Amino acid sequence: MRIAYALTHPIQYQAPLIRHLRAGGIDLEVVYATDITARGYQDAGFGTRVTWDVPLLEGYPHRVLFPGEPLPSGLRAFGRHRRALSAAFDEIKPDAVWVHGWGNSYPLAALRAARLKNLAVLMRGETYLDCLHGGKLRRAVHAAALSLLFRSVSQFLAIGSANREYYRCHGVSDERIQLAPYAVDNAFFQARCREASLNREKLRAELGIEPGRPVILFCAKLIPVKDPATLIRAVGRLAGAPAPAGASGDRVLANAPTNDVGAPAKVRDSDDRVLANAPTAPVLLMVGDGELRPSLEKLANEVAHGQVKFLGFRNQTELPALYDLCDLFVLPSVFEPWGLVVNEVMNAGKPVVVSDKIGSGHDLVRPGINGDVFPAGNVDALVEKMSPWLHDAALRERGGEESLQIINHWGFEENLAGMRQAIESLQQASHHA
Repeated sequence: MRIAYALTHPIQYQAPLIRHLRAGGIDLEVVYATDITARGYQDAGFGTRVTWDVPLLEGYPHRVLFPGEPLPSGLRAFGRHRRALSAAFDEIKPDAVWVHGWGNSYPLAALRAARLKNLAVLMRGETYLDCLHGGKLRRAVHAAALSLLFRSVSQFLAIGSANREYYRCHGVSDERIQLAPYAVDNAFFQARCREASLNREKLRAELGIEPGRPVILFCAKLIPVKDPATLIRAVGRLAGAPAPAGASGDRVLANAPTNDVGAPAKVRDSDDRVLANAPTAPVLLMVGDGELRPSLEKLANEVAHGQVKFLGFRNQTELPALYDLCDLFVLPSVFEPWGLVVNEVMNAGKPVVVSDKIGSGHDLVRPGINGDVFPAGNVDALVEKMSPWLHDAALRERGGEESLQIINHWGFEENLAGMRQAIESLQQASHHA
């Protein structure tokens, strides 16, 4: 079965997946609206020019409908996109069209062009139920429109359990949903993290981080939806926070790192007792850039002085060293349909703490096992969830091992299996037609 994959633009996460599917026997050609992201572009979220340092257009057949043009948006472009896609489908002669999402004119135009040619449609999106906002009327209208749209889709490729439930709630039967998990190139990140571990202490010294000091990592755009301010405030409170209660009910944790002079750091609990084995104040590495950076730097100076380092935008090949260096990764977003950076850092074998508004938390984060989940925007809860991982090195080690085990079963091979199952279902439906 030949498949045309309609994507708005080359994406650093998608390119290696496409190559893997092709290597696994999926006859696939990508139809991009634009190639601007492969040329280098001004990213509005990062507030800087981005040129990805990994290949985006190599190793698979593709065509670009509008080279060098801005990313498509708005329903006014629908007709132009539909005509261009229809002509591309005439040349490719696919048996099915794969579309990603339905949030702009390009995938909707691809869906329409496919249906006019009586082609089967595969759909993969990111949305889950918590993404819906507004009152009952708006939700009802939204649900009715999507239920109608989804009737024209042959097979859905769910990125995770919450995404699968979203389709079910809009009238899609289980037989039309296959798991194609949102994944990154696990082999790439694991290999790069292993290489980076050889220079871990060198990087720590370059960043001015004392030996034994716990490292928390944030890696995302510095924009309101990522809510980096909540994390900065939580890190400031951790400096003087008491150690969490131990399993026996006391408040002393073993195996915590020492301070920068080699002695156990001391913290006082609510009874003013000195606690042994508590870590020195953690350092937070803020990786990324964006509109909030000036205000966040000011906030960090006020509430977490000396604890936050802003590292700016880092490219794909630079990230594994930072993933390897950290002790705990935190993503506090108030809205995040998935959050592929969670996948990336789990390949470094690290525990992760995420907000309850992050889609990947449903499948990749197991509270108390490889990390935890906190209510978005709640500083006190975030302090509580981070604290055990920062106080107990053995817990971090076990959590990191669990992260690695989980992510090893959430990768490109599972995507290939899901795509094969979807194709088999399409073929069976065709035989019965």
